[in-house]
Amino acid sequence: MGIEIPLEKMTTSDKLRALEKIWEDLQRTADEIPSPTWHKDVLEAREHRYKDGLSKFLDWDQAKDNIRDKTS
Repeated sequence: MGIEIPLEKMTTSDKLRALEKIWEDLQRTADEIPSPTWHKDVLEAREHRYKDGLSKFLDWDQAKDNIRDKTS
């Protein structure tokens, strides 16, 4: 099935909202989506950076707000 999305007519905020809707839908069947093996390596590296105090985590809502602030 081909889907036409007028990306050139959408604002960045519209695109982000569309992505959020898609992710929300994908989460309902997350167990059906295979995770690439390199994801484990990336997650382990990030965990080490966090444990070493080189990285910090943001609440997801705060991260989305930060993204929206940069695109507005």
